[in-house]
Amino acid sequence: MRTTRPGGAASVALVTLLTLGPAACGGGSEGTPKASDKKITVYSGRSESLVKPLLEDFQETSGITVEARYGETAAIAAQLQEEGSRTPADVFLAQDAGALGAVAGKDLFAALPDVLLDKVPAAYRDEGGEWVGVTGRSRTMVYNIDQVAEKDLPESVFDLTEPEWKGKVGVAPTNGSFQAFVTAMRVEHGEERTQDFLHGLKANDAPIREGNGAIVADVENGTLATGLVNHYYVYELAKEKGTSVDTLKAKNHFFANGDIGGLVNVSGVGVLKDSGDDPDVRAFADYLLGTQAQTYFAQETYEYPLVAGVASAPGLPKLPSLKTPDIDLGDLDDLQTTIAMIKESGLA
Repeated sequence: MRTTRPGGAASVALVTLLTLGPAACGGGSEGTPKASDKKITVYSGRSESLVKPLLEDFQETSGITVEARYGETAAIAAQLQEEGSRTPADVFLAQDAGALGAVAGKDLFAALPDVLLDKVPAAYRDEGGEWVGVTGRSRTMVYNIDQVAEKDLPESVFDLTEPEWKGKVGVAPTNGSFQAFVTAMRVEHGEERTQDFLHGLKANDAPIREGNGAIVADVENGTLATGLVNHYYVYELAKEKGTSVDTLKAKNHFFANGDIGGLVNVSGVGVLKDSGDDPDVRAFADYLLGTQAQTYFAQETYEYPLVAGVASAPGLPKLPSLKTPDIDLGDLDDLQTTIAMIKESGLA
């Protein structure tokens, strides 16, 4: 699919988290080993409120200053493609694999070392070794236990276009995670079946929301019966309410048997080519796949840690137990076609 690699929270006094200008730092000369200058530039498609504590902790423990630019993952991927080899970025921390695949497809990433890649199962890293997953994020159907009996839960996400689900399935068509799911459906089942699914949701009067959080909140309060979301939003709602997930009326239904509705996408990291041999960048990538950062994601965002030995949130099914579709996450890079199909269906 892309170029195969040839082998193998605490704050600190001088933390710099800012939007970068064109004069920000770049990488070293290609082929020349780069000495540590104790400074890296991270383009982050993950929110500042989430990532900032990690960057601060990394700075404190490593002595390496992080300059960060935040934005939507898709927008940053487009920015990196526009900047090309002129980019000041050393690292792209992305919310989904499709954006990483898009950047890798432009030959902008350096090959990552096997010792780093091997920390993560093969399904959650680029087969060419140009990016690696940091956390796992499963698609689910959230449902209200007072409105949908467990015995009536669908076996497949495609069942949600049937008449019995009319007006009951909330979706967030402008949300990146929904778009990545639709892209995966295109890859797995083709354009025609995906378009039929989108038109089926529209014909079934699927309620529209701006994001996953709004869907889960409405399912919890009974405004919606069900919705398509990522698994961790139920846990976030419980945290907001100061209660446990077991007390909520909103529950996750994990699609089984390899159904595309059970897609597990990843957040992940890629290193820009000119920074491939930068020891400070390597230290940051190692940190993201270390126990401390993996535990942070598991406990604070309820995503799946991808490194062995770190426990996921209580009550979550184990990641290896999920019967997920066999899909190359790097192939989820054609977002524009997906967005056009969603708009054509009338959902957005």
